[in-house]
Amino acid sequence: MIRSRSTIRVRYAETDMMGIAYHGNYLPWFEIGRTDLLRDHGVPYRDLEARGFRLPVLEVGVRYRRPALYDDELCIETTLAERPVLRIRLDYRLLRGEELLATGFTTHAFINPEGQPVRPPPDFVEAMARAFS
Repeated sequence: MIRSRSTIRVRYAETDMMGIAYHGNYLPWFEIGRTDLLRDHGVPYRDLEARGFRLPVLEVGVRYRRPALYDDELCIETTLAERPVLRIRLDYRLLRGEELLATGFTTHAFINPEGQPVRPPPDFVEAMARAFS
């Protein structure tokens, strides 16, 4: 299992007139966690894309528990519980201090620029093997 932690602050533009973060903003916040986790473990997403690999979302789920509010400092905890082979599932916890605001997950697959499923590149496989050892 590997983890990363990312910190964000809820911007005014991400909220409604009551100062509550719009539910759709949680997915971009999860993306921050996902890209930070990959970068932290030696596989920047930008490098994968530059070599023609894509990781489209196959499935997503979010459970909202408490609202995020304007100017809150939030922590995104991202977990990759199993070493990925063809698909990659990440789990997320969004916290304000110790308070759990939301949980979620995304599942992705590797594809090439033509949209065909492919195996992950060897350096990704090696980086994950190191991270999970």
